[in-house]
Amino acid sequence: MGPTLSEVNDSPAVPSGALPAGLRAELIAFRRDLSRRPATGRPDSHDAEAAVMARLEQDGLRPRVLPGGTGIVCDIGATDPARPRLALHSDIDAVLLGAGLALAALEREGRLPRPVRLILQPADESAAAGALGAIEAEVLAGVGRILAVHGDPETDAGRIGLRQGPITAAVGRLVLKLDGAGGHSARPHLTTDLVMATAKMATELPAVLARRMDPRSGVRVVWDRIEAGHACNVIPQHAELEGTVRCLDLAAWNDAPDLVHEVIDQVAGMYRAKCEIRYQRVVPPVVNEVESTELLREAITLSRGAHAVEDTGQSLGCADFAWYLEQVPGALARLGLRPAEGSPRHGVHPGETEDAEDPVVIGAELLAGAALLV
Repeated sequence: MGPTLSEVNDSPAVPSGALPAGLRAELIAFRRDLSRRPATGRPDSHDAEAAVMARLEQDGLRPRVLPGGTGIVCDIGATDPARPRLALHSDIDAVLLGAGLALAALEREGRLPRPVRLILQPADESAAAGALGAIEAEVLAGVGRILAVHGDPETDAGRIGLRQGPITAAVGRLVLKLDGAGGHSARPHLTTDLVMATAKMATELPAVLARRMDPRSGVRVVWDRIEAGHACNVIPQHAELEGTVRCLDLAAWNDAPDLVHEVIDQVAGMYRAKCEIRYQRVVPPVVNEVESTELLREAITLSRGAHAVEDTGQSLGCADFAWYLEQVPGALARLGLRPAEGSPRHGVHPGETEDAEDPVVIGAELLAGAALLV
């Protein structure tokens, strides 16, 4: 086991964590600045990336931009075939910046146990996010394990939520386009009644999936958009539905598309509708490896004590960090953002809270501490 940050830091440990006081203050200020210019993953939104890049370069590191212009990769420590890199992953925020700066200081002093790679990726909850592009760009080359942290408004501020096994859901995106003969509502028998067909699709698909699939798989269909018709007495020629299919396990995610197609084809046939189905398997569940999860648990316990860890449940949210875990072992931790009772509620990113015990510091010391234990 490697040393903790407290043991390698020349200054004594302080109650609020293992990072030096100066770095903690800098990260809080940096986080507040980033919250005013968030990374959205759009090609025209690079302010956050530029700020993080500049700070890493100021510390003598050599970050590089991921393909497509969003996201940052930065290596700390020389490549060593005998010691695979530990990859640390987060959104474009001060959490991973802080961990990187702390670890870079140890590397300069020859006290970093193994080389580390920082992967800062925006929009990791988006279907168009960059995990697959990053993997294609070989960001996992030479990596033996990957650890991540993401803000969670359901976990108490000051604490880290951990879970062995699946911690997020698998998500699919479903778009249906129905076409048929339209006409006057006085003669529905001469038309393809797309409004009725669309309504049947919207109700029958969730109902059939709930009966035909194992209820323990947690399959849920939620419709986000339904469009059909423009006049009260005209049966339309075109209708569309769009929604998400969420599953708690990988097997259900793999099995759902065939059943979805079967049900939709049957309903469309009942109403003589032509239906175009676009089913996108967006992302599998994040499945935390046991050893990696316990590594995170040990890191936060050494830094904050056992009270700083809580067991967390599996959510129906998603994260494309799952794609990394299909390549190398690893785990995702939930960074608590839920304020104390009576405090204003905030969102899912550290930049949205002004708690005195800043989550960005806790997230940084979690990842930095874990890097010293591998």
